[in-house]
Amino acid sequence: MRLALLTTDSREHFKDYANPEPYFGTAPEAVLEGLKRHPDKVEVHVVSCLQEKPASSPVRLADNVFYHGMHVPKSGWMRTGYQGCIRAVRAKLREIKPDVVHGQGTERDCAISAALSGYPSVVTVHGVMRAIYELTQSKRFSYYWFARQLETFALRRTRGVIAISPYVDAMVAPLTPRTWFIPNALQTFFLGTSSPQARRAGPPRLVNVGVISPRKRQVELLERLGQLREVAAFEITFIGKANAGDPYAERFAARLTECNQRYGGFAHQEFLSQNEFLNFYDSSDAMVHFSNEESFGLTFAEALARNLPLFASDVGAIRQIAEGIPFCRIFAPDDFSSLMQSLEDWIKNDKWKEPRPPTPNQLIAARYHPRIIAEQHLEVYQEINSHCI
Repeated sequence: MRLALLTTDSREHFKDYANPEPYFGTAPEAVLEGLKRHPDKVEVHVVSCLQEKPASSPVRLADNVFYHGMHVPKSGWMRTGYQGCIRAVRAKLREIKPDVVHGQGTERDCAISAALSGYPSVVTVHGVMRAIYELTQSKRFSYYWFARQLETFALRRTRGVIAISPYVDAMVAPLTPRTWFIPNALQTFFLGTSSPQARRAGPPRLVNVGVISPRKRQVELLERLGQLREVAAFEITFIGKANAGDPYAERFAARLTECNQRYGGFAHQEFLSQNEFLNFYDSSDAMVHFSNEESFGLTFAEALARNLPLFASDVGAIRQIAEGIPFCRIFAPDDFSSLMQSLEDWIKNDKWKEPRPPTPNQLIAARYHPRIIAEQHLEVYQEINSHCI
């Protein structure tokens, strides 16, 4: 089978055009990692659109994985409904002649390009644009307003949607002919390396992972954590991109500076490499994540794979991910009070000093290993292809 996988090259997302190697979001990277294990079953062609030409790009990413970077000028992106991306992808697909086209995500051009590719297509929805538009109360003709329109259009014209959680399934099922529930995969480096036994010195370290945004509620979390620091010692590091000029990101930076000047131990990093992420999880003591909207919650699964205790809001697929995992505390989405009380108890009673298993969590590995998730994707591709013969 020949598959065209439409996904965002992160060099475009981060404007990292000088990088000679394409790289992708954690979810599509994990899918590719799994598909590479099946050279006898699938030939994968990764197609990505970029506004500028990178210095260079490899033609082949693995024995059965090929890369095609398509240069599309800025005029061909969202302001024109991604018409430039759609045309460039269609032209490339006529050369590739895929059996199935898979669009990764409705955030940008991938879903609409898949739906209008002229080939049998399926779309994975990572974040539901309709839900985000409503949550952010975005204005008409804003980014999320356009993304919602394009998402609805694309989902009605594809063969079906791979929903990464029951939450996503319920949101998109009325918009598309068919859904398949397949969760995101974890990259194997989270699952195959033992954790170090010796912990770092100092107070417990908390970690929060996610782009700085109203959905992730880092400002609201900081306000409560500042109060908690009055009665309990801890450190916290926020990891995630803060978009320049964004009012919420500016509020976050101001609050973080205020907390750090008053208490110390409040930090923010925009980006970590894979190894840095792994080491950071293993040297931290708990993850705190209190979003008001999630779909799969990939960072939850990554943290739990490393046996990191989790304090989280009850949104999206968190209960499904955490099922059977003993060190998870889940709270109603607006119950900051119970979250802080639980954290205070965990810190003051030295529960954070309890030893963690030295090997990755096997229950998480059994659910979200790339090999397992890739096999489920292949079943969907085969089903779509069989209906087109």
